[in-house]
Amino acid sequence: MRHQVTEEWNDEMWLQAEPIYQEGFPEHGRKNRKLIKWMFERGLCALHVWHVQGVPTAMALTGMDRKENLLVIDYIAVRGSVRGKGLGLGCLQDLKTWAQAKSCRGIVIEAEADPSAENERRIAFWVKAGFTLTDYVHAYIWVPETYRAMYLSLDTENPVKSLEQGKNLFKAILRYHEKAYRGNK
Repeated sequence: MRHQVTEEWNDEMWLQAEPIYQEGFPEHGRKNRKLIKWMFERGLCALHVWHVQGVPTAMALTGMDRKENLLVIDYIAVRGSVRGKGLGLGCLQDLKTWAQAKSCRGIVIEAEADPSAENERRIAFWVKAGFTLTDYVHAYIWVPETYRAMYLSLDTENPVKSLEQGKNLFKAILRYHEKAYRGNK
């Protein structure tokens, strides 16, 4: 599996990632292309695309919370036709390596909190990947779902565990989202 990443807008990479992104997230739960391009122009995100045998199979959109030095996984998706084959865990290993190279102290993601079989499977995946689920449930005003923060510590001297209370982790996630939407028309 080949991991390709850019921190600058790249039309070709986005065209590879976009079908996977659209398949993985409902329209009300994803940012539109214009907003994502604007985020790149402001240096707020990175696009990751994974290829298997030359075919784009997974994508992620990540950002940094510089205050807490955390990598925020905004979106990550594996093409539906190849799910369940360990590709997602491979993608997370690549993200972990990339975050460590950026000297991040951890990785944070928000997982849907509503009790459903699908959400339980997603949370189980993140736990299998080494993430810890927090108890705090966050309700956004712009989407109907509620979320819980999950984290993976990368720095043993300054672990994310000090932010274990999910409410504090959501402060990092919210800073990222606020920068993404601030000033965009």
